[in-house]
Amino acid sequence: MENYGFKGPIPIILLIIICLPIILLYGWLIISSFATRMEGLKPYGWTLNNWRFLLEKPTFFWQTEEETPNIWVYTFNTLIYSFGITIFTIFICTTAGYAISRLNFRGRRSLLALTIILHSFPSITLLVGIFVVLLFLGLYNRLFGVILVRVSLQLPFGIWIMKGFFDSISWDVEMASLVDGCSRLKTWYKIMLPLVRPGILALSVFTFLSGWGDFLFPYIFIPSKTSQTLSVYLRSLTADVRFVDYGLVTAVGLYYMIPIILLYIFAQKYLLNIYTGGTKG
Repeated sequence: MENYGFKGPIPIILLIIICLPIILLYGWLIISSFATRMEGLKPYGWTLNNWRFLLEKPTFFWQTEEETPNIWVYTFNTLIYSFGITIFTIFICTTAGYAISRLNFRGRRSLLALTIILHSFPSITLLVGIFVVLLFLGLYNRLFGVILVRVSLQLPFGIWIMKGFFDSISWDVEMASLVDGCSRLKTWYKIMLPLVRPGILALSVFTFLSGWGDFLFPYIFIPSKTSQTLSVYLRSLTADVRFVDYGLVTAVGLYYMIPIILLYIFAQKYLLNIYTGGTKG
């Protein structure tokens, strides 16, 4: 922190005070997942029974009856959902971002302005319209349909980010490739994509995190239990407050968080690229 003009113990103390409630919440979650009973922050007894869901036989949705999915079905669905959103988003955003950045076509500025406007709309205002569209296309209660919905809502932000990364690349690099006989497509794939790899990695991590933590769209548009994600399953454990097994809830919650925590630890430098790499207009 000395590089930013902050010296002494005061900034560190302030940061600890600010982060203390969050640290206590995560600490309580970890302790509660191994505790027999909790009263406030004090555990009474220790047990591994809260993690009994890990001993269930791994199955996939095509092997599971409608009423008997287990944690592995929800995990598999969540992985499919998150990776599906990431792959579609990256492909569309890299192509669209390149076209808006490099090609001078009619309506380019209007398209860019429309992209920003679309990003400003709260997704919750579109729920009724999305329901009608999914029902019309026969994609309601299908994981693929919700993936397409989430991708479409992710595109404005992703296109704008990738445009910024493509803008930061010198035209000389691209012109040299075109002079050497490369087509636009080959230039995009062979030359430009490797140069914007930090942006692609940053957007991939951000999109995956967004998909993994998404609750609203899977909850509303996938009523089938065999196609639901971990976030919906976690909510179902607290549906009836009279019979909630809080030890199980905290264990599943911690299980749900662990991949994200690990991903964030190893990929936080790529997430920072979203705000520092694509700055040129």
